[in-house]
Amino acid sequence: MVLVGIGVVFREYVREVLVRTLKPGDIVVADNLSAHKDAQARALIKQSGATNWSLPAYSPDLNPIEQMWSKVKALLRGLKARTEEALYKGLAQALDSVTPEDALGWFRACGYLPAQ
Repeated sequence: MVLVGIGVVFREYVREVLVRTLKPGDIVVADNLSAHKDAQARALIKQSGATNWSLPAYSPDLNPIEQMWSKVKALLRGLKARTEEALYKGLAQALDSVTPEDALGWFRACGYLPAQ
């Protein structure tokens, strides 16, 4: 059995899958996983014409999904679902209430998109 590190696996994913889908001007956003900092993988992305962006250390203030969950949880609390069935229906309703405009606003609020 041959064991390979996660950096090697990520690099091969970038080489064999990701760069085939990238075009100049694309942006690849990576978190702080050590494999995402692999110099060869980052060079492959750059060679494709795409740009590497690294997220800062985790901060809920910079994560749009935290704002989405805040909206969903507030709606769920308002529904006062007290059974499993009611909870599932309420969760579906709350998730359906998330709009593309919400998502754009959250990305703007987190600084990932310019203000309008």
